[in-house]
Order: sequence, then structure tokens, then C-alpha cells
Amino acid sequence: MVLAGVKLRIYPNQVQQLKIKLNFGYNRFVWNQMLNMLIKRHENNPQAPLPNAFALNNLLPALKTEYPWLKAAESTSLQATNHDLITAYQRFFQSRHGFPKFKSRKFPKQSYQSWMGIKLIDERHLKLPKLGVVRCSGRQVAGKIKNVTIRLSATGKFYAILLVDTEIEQLAKTGKKVGIDLGVTDLMITSDGVKYPTIRFDKQLSQRKHYWEKRLARRRRQAQQVIAWEKHNRVLVPRDLGDFRNYQQAKRMAAKYAEKIANQRQNYLHHLTKKLVEQSDVIKIEDLKTKDLLKNHKLARAIANQAWRALRSQLAYKCEWYGKQLITVNPRKTSQVCSNCHYDDGHHALDIREWTCPNCGTNHDRDINAAKNILSA
Repeated sequence: MVLAGVKLRIYPNQVQQLKIKLNFGYNRFVWNQMLNMLIKRHENNPQAPLPNAFALNNLLPALKTEYPWLKAAESTSLQATNHDLITAYQRFFQSRHGFPKFKSRKFPKQSYQSWMGIKLIDERHLKLPKLGVVRCSGRQVAGKIKNVTIRLSATGKFYAILLVDTEIEQLAKTGKKVGIDLGVTDLMITSDGVKYPTIRFDKQLSQRKHYWEKRLARRRRQAQQVIAWEKHNRVLVPRDLGDFRNYQQAKRMAAKYAEKIANQRQNYLHHLTKKLVEQSDVIKIEDLKTKDLLKNHKLARAIANQAWRALRSQLAYKCEWYGKQLITVNPRKTSQVCSNCHYDDGHHALDIREWTCPNCGTNHDRDINAAKNILSA
């Protein structure tokens, strides 16, 4: 049994959409109130032990008494918010993450999580707490639903991400091992000599995306000028950027193309990783430090498009699901050591794609040689 995430697009009616958006606000308010309380608590007594999620949950009844409109919130979603906040707060003191931030209603992506009252009626209808029956995209879900995350994307689409405790059939063993070198020209190069090409999804839609980004910047500037003029003339009903329909349209269209690029990239990675897991029992991949590589401003956009971290994450959980093994290898000197005789030929510039070993005379493709060294590491 494994925990798998199933993403369904949902189609709530107008009343359900209003309830979802109100619940976003309730959870955002609780997050900000609890975070402010934790900050003041630490300022007053830095030696006080870190509280847990149960301590924050015990404060919810008092908070609902002070703010009665919070009683309309989905109760388990507020508890999930407290759990997420205290986890982020504790990770900061363990030096594992940055300090949690206050949430803003202007953030384009909103979400909340529910733990109870979730039921998939059929392939087209999902029952959610406080919302009732909601239409959803057709997809079979086998297993026990643990929780659901309701999310609103930047393009205005609603999604329900179900965490399902399900059983996945193990893949047949092949007895094969493979080493993978990650690159820019080619996304992946295996020790078998197979090269999986890079597809620049960002370039394919760059013109349409840039078209709407220009209009978004222009319409934002025009709206800000109108807001400044109204403020100067003391107009009784002040406006913000959300009141300008042409600005909102440009914002949605720019987000639409960004979302499409991300979806295409994810789909491509899913196909490649599933194929690798089916073909090999042991997969060795180099442990690249992407943050350092992005400092090269000439290659930063191309490197970001590769999504190496997403590729590695997909391989990690798919190997765990299907009974395979993923091993990360230090990439140091994998491109300069001969995979045949292990002679270190020194540093090779990026423009050198092939080289001949001066010790054994073997001609190497730079990437395939690195993949072979990763496999033998």
C-alpha cells in the first residue's frame, strides 16, 4: 500500500465557488493570526518550548468566539492550517527552512486542506465537506481517501488533489542497471548510449506568452495611473487592480500560457521516468546542485527549463512504488575520467563534446562517458 496523489479538476457552481473562496480567507486569517501569536510568544519568552499543533487547535474555539464568522469555516481545514504552520515554524528552528511568511489574499494560487467527509460518489461526482456534491473530471480512484486539497490556480481553475491509500502492482524485474547523466542539449543520457532530447516548451509558446506579458505590464501601469489620479482627487470609492477587467484578462492569459508550459513539461517527464523505471531495476543519477548552476546567466533559462529536481523527484517515488532502486551519485569528475581505464584527463570545457583518452586511446562521447562513470560509481 502506498500514498498516491490524484489530481481532479472540479467544476463547482456559483454558490460552491463562493464557499471555497470564503474558506480560503478563513484559513488565511487563521494562519496569520496564529503566526503573529507565535512571533509575539517567542519575543516575550525566547526560552519557551515550541508548541505543537494540538496547542494551536485548542485556541480555535476562543478565536471563533472572538470572530463568529469563523464558525462558517470547514473545521478540519483550520486544523490542517495549524498543522502546516507549526511544521514550518519548527523546521525554521531546526535550520531546515526559512521562516514562515504571512499570507496575502493577492497571491494568485489559493488552497486549503480537508481531512474528513470526502467521498467519491462516481467518476463524475465528488462529495466534499461544506460544499456537497461537486462535478469533477472523470477518473477512477481505487483506495481509501485520506484527505483532499482544494486549490484555485492562477488561471481560475479549481482542482481537488486527493491523497489516496492505494495498492500498486509491482513491475517485473529486468535485471538491468542504468546510469544517467543530466544535460542541457539532451535532457538525459544513459550509460547504454540512449539520448533523450530536450524539448524547449518555453520557446514554443514564448511569442504568445510575451504578447500577453507586454499587455499585462501596460494595463497594470495604466490602472495604477487611474488609481493615483482618483486618490489625488479624493474619489469616495477607491479602487485597486482587481477592479480593472482588462488588467485581470491579461493576467489570466499570461498565467494560462505559463501553466500550459508547466503541464507540457510535467507530462514529458512523466513519460520518460515511467519508461526508465519499467526498463531498469537500479537507476543511478547524478546529484546536481541546480542552485549553483543557475548562477551561469547564459544558461540559466535553459537549465531551469530542464526541471532536473522534478525529474529526480518523480524517479524517487516511482522507484519506491514499483520496487526499484534509485541511487544518487556525486557528479565530480564524471566527465573527465575515462570510463574504460579510469585515467583522469583533467578539466574539459563545455564546448568539448568528444575526447580521446591519452592513456588507452578510447574515443569518448562526453555525456555517455559521464553516464558510464555514474553507473560504475
